[in-house]
Amino acid sequence: MSATHRAVVRGPGTVSVLDRPTPTPGEHEILVAPTFAGLCGTDIQMLRGLRSDPSPVIGHEGVARVVAAGGGVAPELAPGTLVCVNPTHPGDPDFLLGHNVDGLLQERVLIAGSAVRDGLVLPLSTADSTELAALLEPLAVVHYALGMLAEHRPDTLVVFGDGIVGHLAVRAAGVPRVVHLHHTGAGLDWSREHPVAGVVRALHDVDGVGLLAGLPAGERVAVLLATPRDATLCCLDTTLRSLKGDVTIDLLGGLPPGARTPLLPGADLAAIRAANCAGVPDPALRFTVRTEKGSVRLLGHRGVANRHLRTAARELAEHPERYRDLVTHVVDLDEAAHVMRHLAGSRDRTVHGRRLIKLAVRIAPEGSA
Repeated sequence: MSATHRAVVRGPGTVSVLDRPTPTPGEHEILVAPTFAGLCGTDIQMLRGLRSDPSPVIGHEGVARVVAAGGGVAPELAPGTLVCVNPTHPGDPDFLLGHNVDGLLQERVLIAGSAVRDGLVLPLSTADSTELAALLEPLAVVHYALGMLAEHRPDTLVVFGDGIVGHLAVRAAGVPRVVHLHHTGAGLDWSREHPVAGVVRALHDVDGVGLLAGLPAGERVAVLLATPRDATLCCLDTTLRSLKGDVTIDLLGGLPPGARTPLLPGADLAAIRAANCAGVPDPALRFTVRTEKGSVRLLGHRGVANRHLRTAARELAEHPERYRDLVTHVVDLDEAAHVMRHLAGSRDRTVHGRRLIKLAVRIAPEGSA
């Protein structure tokens, strides 16, 4: 009888927990058992049909334990090793974990030989196998963004977005002033209940725009657009209209196809956002674009490099209290499917009576793999 495992599987209009055949790793492949996995903003867009990614099993954030290894796999990835899988292969577009290959929201995952051979599977310490593992990849994304923005030595960081990346960014910022603009009143209320020292919080409304317009003209301002694809252009336009002085903008948020703004005539925003991928090139590409007020620097990026994941793992291990409140919900596979069905059909992020910031899915308790 063939071995099977349980997986959260999305289909047309539904999300279910189903049994799937468990593969056997071939040459250079490994089979892993996820211990914790996270649900991110792009996952929710996929559940809502806003993205065409084909994988029926999503999830690219989390950690897993190696349970079997094919021939040619390095000894540091022997069975029993706790690992993180970098979801984005900079040279192989056929490997994008949880998007075009099956993701982590299942009890067993086969990791392709290209990802194993090219070093996308990183051994971790046992201490990393907690619900905070759901923050590992998004915190790595934040470190990628903040590292590029830091080269412009900003006096102020402006963060648009009250999803997990926005909340991680204001906690990891390390600049004199941080302004955090929220999409919803419920998001702002949550932030007020979980304050971060030195962060000014506001809605992205008339008052929020006034807050940006009131920043000193001589300041260097970095802007992180940690926004869903249907909000990025609006937030970009607010930035361009409101801020004065030396401005650098990270187009981290998604963009709709053919996205343009009349405030940056001729700028190919999608190409700028895609110019840096998984830490390549290094140094990163940046673009200076003319505006009515002068010019603005734009940059963008997708994925993360291994160095960003290692930095994030170290920070979570050294400062867990800084980020722990962001993991608002910890559930098993069955409850994860229930939450995902709710999020697929509603923009309401209230789950079990409280706002969802980060969902951590407990898949394989330690010792069960």
